[in-house]
Amino acid sequence: MKLKFGIKASINDTRKSFEESFAAGDFYNRQTQDAGHLEKILGFVKISERMKILDLGTGSGYLSFPIAKKNPGCEVIGLDIVDAALEANRARADAEGIKNLSFVSYDGIDFPFEEGSFDLVVTRYALHHFPDIEHSIGEVSRVLKNKGLLFISDPCPNECDTNRFVDDYMRLKKDGHIRFYTKGEWTDICSRHGLFITDSFDSTIRFPKKKDTAYGYEEVLKKHDKAVIAGYDLAETDTELYITERVNNILFEKK
Repeated sequence: MKLKFGIKASINDTRKSFEESFAAGDFYNRQTQDAGHLEKILGFVKISERMKILDLGTGSGYLSFPIAKKNPGCEVIGLDIVDAALEANRARADAEGIKNLSFVSYDGIDFPFEEGSFDLVVTRYALHHFPDIEHSIGEVSRVLKNKGLLFISDPCPNECDTNRFVDDYMRLKKDGHIRFYTKGEWTDICSRHGLFITDSFDSTIRFPKKKDTAYGYEEVLKKHDKAVIAGYDLAETDTELYITERVNNILFEKK
């Protein structure tokens, strides 16, 4: 019961934080948008006619909108916990006349879809917020068809960061950050649910954080090795902090 309560509390923290982030859209967009990375993803994930595609943790629809526009013969569904963002996405899809794109809200735990519903699940910069990653990847596997594909794009720790400075740093903002996973950890987690790597590429993100949300920043710096911190190219301005994070971009197949 305590574990379930903790999961729900974490999901509520994430929902609240992202409601605030979406309301202040310019900064949220600057945190997450990268046109070059988006184009690489769209070229990397091979989509064929009449696929049914789930964008998990869709947020502002950063993946789902271009996928739907580029593939009008496919059905694309964005899934998220932040109702305000989904409403904005629906209004945008209507305004742009995108008929093959819809958005669904859920509780952050169980996916509201039947077994074997999708050919492809994509997710970008979302899974580090999921408090029960084993259950969520199990849900991905459940809703994928046999030989269906999962594409994960999510930051990862530097190899030397064994004490996880980057996770302590990301948790300074109370937005439900749980953990960044290494490629090896993703391999292990996904393989337990019948999902196996077929391809991958690496990228980076220069991530800004507002200082007024970084409670306990000085204590985190004191806790971790300076050489490890330097590996993230930490920089400060009067109002913001910046680090560079490596990103895993991994394609899995359900077998």
